[in-house]
Amino acid sequence: MTKFLHKYVYLIALVALLPAMCLRDVTPDNELRYLSIADEALQNGRFFAFTNHGIAYADKPPLYLWIVMLGKWLFGTHVVWFLSLFSWLPACVIVWLTDRWISAYVRMSEAWRSAGRLMLLTCGLFLGTGIVLRMDMLMTLFIVLALHTFFAAASDGTSASVGRSRWLFALYTFLALFVKGPVGLLIPVLTVVLFSLLEGRTKWLGWMLGWRFWLLLGGSCALWFGATYMEGGKDYLENLLFHQTLDRAVNAFHHKEPFYYYVKVVWYCMAPWSLLVVGTIVARVIWLRSWHPVQRFFLTEILVTWVMLSIFSSKLAVYLVPTFSFAVYLAVSLLDGKRWKAWMSLSLALPAAVFAGVLPGLLLLEWFFSNSSEDYLNHPLVYVAAAVLSASGIGALYVLVRQPRKEGSITALAFGLLAALFVGGWSMPDLNAWMGYRAVCEKAMEVAREKEADGGFYVWKERRPENMDVYLHEDVHEVEAEDLPAIRRAVLMLPVKKLNRSAEVQAFLKGKEQQVVGKHMVVYCE
Repeated sequence: MTKFLHKYVYLIALVALLPAMCLRDVTPDNELRYLSIADEALQNGRFFAFTNHGIAYADKPPLYLWIVMLGKWLFGTHVVWFLSLFSWLPACVIVWLTDRWISAYVRMSEAWRSAGRLMLLTCGLFLGTGIVLRMDMLMTLFIVLALHTFFAAASDGTSASVGRSRWLFALYTFLALFVKGPVGLLIPVLTVVLFSLLEGRTKWLGWMLGWRFWLLLGGSCALWFGATYMEGGKDYLENLLFHQTLDRAVNAFHHKEPFYYYVKVVWYCMAPWSLLVVGTIVARVIWLRSWHPVQRFFLTEILVTWVMLSIFSSKLAVYLVPTFSFAVYLAVSLLDGKRWKAWMSLSLALPAAVFAGVLPGLLLLEWFFSNSSEDYLNHPLVYVAAAVLSASGIGALYVLVRQPRKEGSITALAFGLLAALFVGGWSMPDLNAWMGYRAVCEKAMEVAREKEADGGFYVWKERRPENMDVYLHEDVHEVEAEDLPAIRRAVLMLPVKKLNRSAEVQAFLKGKEQQVVGKHMVVYCE
């Protein structure tokens, strides 16, 4: 049974995530905004200079938005599972490629290779980024492809291998840039530069960063920037090249965090494997010179990315995703064949204990907050998923205590997490009202049809409501409490939990027809 699970791990992981991919609503922050931007671009016939409700949106390069536009063109609407594939399939390719890459140079047992695949597939934000509608995983794929191309050519050294790799390295690096921005360019280039210098092989720099690299990169960027200038003009191009790059790096206007930010967040970003991965790398780094070059290369990529991101002013936990495959497989390659120590068992026992306590903790939360208006945890499938997690945690603890092959505990935790996600994913239709805006918008449109309301849709204190137009097919109007009495023959949406903060809004709602949808309320204003 275990061999079957490991053999078909990619298929099993996909099946585990399919319910969530197919049934969930998009989140209001970035995901819904990308859909709204794509709708606006299709309506205006634009492909390089994007707007969000008429305001220039130069935050991201166009490639991922093209994918969102393609989905809308193919299906006539935004299909979440289709867009999720452009996060999940790159994630699977990253796992497959990194596994083959390091095992080609470092002897690894099949048991630990399987453990590495499971750890990376279920690694905190790597798993999350493989589901959500973001461009980070696609950028990471091109970064991994670029770095693999470089290392394979450097290890081979033949003229045929080097000649082909020069163009591929440049292409993959440009595509990483074209997906997310400068980070996609800087990580491959800086990693190659630092590793070549540390290994004393400066000729590698001439191979990968010679005239071919700059010709392809410069030519591609010239076409991109030229098309952007033609569509958006000088101001949009300056916004893309300077405001969204240099300003974010030096003095961020969004997500500004201190230098040590990633030291704080790495522990939950790589959960449940963070203690084992980070602990193994730190414990073994003293024998750095005896490592295989591929292991030193993986460490170089991790350090380059970590230091660079720490220097930048704008920081988000998800920016660490390009380091995950290198960190997990570096740790696994250092663990395989080495004597198992007590701290390693403890690094797995702690997350296993957390898993084991999920069901009791959920029951305790439900008992304390049984009268909460946001009682979305009180769903049978959520309890079943919690029970699966608890069972996997108990199983992992048993393996750690009773069995000599400790990687079995990784199998128990990883497959337990996937099984819990599969079960919990089926609850998405009932939980979507707490996650996104589709359910409340559908109810608002239903009320508008029943009441023959022609005054439009209004919101009070909702988070980023402007992109509700994806569902409403018209603009939504934000209002303050003092403006509510002026609304006529319209539908109002507002968050339930904020009602007690405004006596003025509570007074306005008296006597009006109210319907609660998840954490939102829909009100018809006569």
